[in-house]
Amino acid sequence: MTELNKLGLAEARDLLRKGETTSVELTQSCLDAIDAADALNAFVHKTPEIAMERAKAADARIAEGDAPAMCGLPIGIKDLFCTKGVASQAASGILEGFKPEYESTVSQQLQDAGAVMLGKLNMDEFAMGSSNETSVYGNAVSPWRRGNDDAELTPGGSSGGSAAAVAADLCLAATGTDTGGSIRQPAAFTGITGIKPTYGRCSRWGIVAFASSLDQAGPMTKNVRDAAIMLEAMCGHDAKDSTSADLAVPNFEAMLTGDIKGKKIGIPKEYRMDGMPGEIEKLWADGAAMLKDAGAEIVDISLPHTKYALPAYYVIAPAEASSNLARYDGVRYGHRATLEAGDGITEMYEKTRAEGFGHEVQRRVMVGTYVLSAGFYDAYYNRARRVRTLIKKDFEDVFAAGVDAILTPATPSAAFGLGEMTEADPVQMYLNDVFTVTVNLAGLPGVSVPAGLDAQGLPLGLQLIGKPWEEGDLLNTAYALETAAGFVAKPGKWW
Repeated sequence: MTELNKLGLAEARDLLRKGETTSVELTQSCLDAIDAADALNAFVHKTPEIAMERAKAADARIAEGDAPAMCGLPIGIKDLFCTKGVASQAASGILEGFKPEYESTVSQQLQDAGAVMLGKLNMDEFAMGSSNETSVYGNAVSPWRRGNDDAELTPGGSSGGSAAAVAADLCLAATGTDTGGSIRQPAAFTGITGIKPTYGRCSRWGIVAFASSLDQAGPMTKNVRDAAIMLEAMCGHDAKDSTSADLAVPNFEAMLTGDIKGKKIGIPKEYRMDGMPGEIEKLWADGAAMLKDAGAEIVDISLPHTKYALPAYYVIAPAEASSNLARYDGVRYGHRATLEAGDGITEMYEKTRAEGFGHEVQRRVMVGTYVLSAGFYDAYYNRARRVRTLIKKDFEDVFAAGVDAILTPATPSAAFGLGEMTEADPVQMYLNDVFTVTVNLAGLPGVSVPAGLDAQGLPLGLQLIGKPWEEGDLLNTAYALETAAGFVAKPGKWW
């Protein structure tokens, strides 16, 4: 049998049901792969004891014949999800030593479904970043390389550890979160599938907050079928999250027919950016042709307020972050600075936050506090909220006109080298989110599917954007695209 850690969720599930392998064997295979992959710095808190305990329990459950689809399948959990008794730091120094006494709703649902947690995954600090270079644990490294070049590449961010771990077969799948593209961009950079569901589809309770009106959890998997299986286990109403939708969760996997005849796929003209690399332009055209060949109708559409999306996002997200991160003050949990004689509570707050937060988090907290301040609230924050409403209406108008899904590139380029985007110009890094932030601002579901390789052999992804609450339909369109693209490339093992 092939190395078990290289299986996807659906394949592994089927083998478990047939009795051809066990969860203990699957889990051990992943644990061995994790221990041999420290060079990727993907897993930052390993939990082999918990993994083995859950694997044995899953095997017993499968033997009884009453096991959900995720039962016995080993996965990684992004460090943003609180996990009971296991370090949950959001990759920040300010949460050093924090081990929650509770479990996030999403990780609890996965646990209840019998999934096996292998450990916690690296990420950008507080999910703020597009390259996994702001982590207190150090950079996560992509398993991909450019041709024969040894330069370390970014796995994307903020869910960089999740992307690297899935692409390198350290786990069968992983959780991610997406505030402005943090599932879809790393998925595109590493040749895997990632879906951000509709805002409110997955509970945010117990996930360390970045920007509460934008954050959404989702699965990062080896293919579309696996995404459908894992997403179903992660979704559902949660009374503990006031923004959680009280809607039935369909069987997403059963909706994967691959039949998209008569579907209308929109191509937004505003996404044709100046200076877009020819390879991305060609990939996009090829993707549209594949969907057309599968029976879909391709139509040109306009989303006129797209050009305001990035500036609006980089006002709203830091504003919410500055409010959410006010709770990290060294009083109740996490890091507390050492004080000198005469220091009062103000000095404690200042020193703790200066020591505990990294530069990018400090930058965004300062931007957020500025745009919320008395003199600038209307000029920035309220204006950005109005722009957000217009962006949402653009999508509503397109969907009302009969469009079923929208096809765009997932990223403006393939993965770049670690250290190539200098801190001197953070705006360059922010531009990585140009195709993804609109989806968060409008609260829509979006999925990234690997669709090709660039000239240097690096993966490129296409993004499909769907109607609210219609993840099943969106995944089916993604399934048709995946089938047509036939992407099977894997990174060469160097680690």
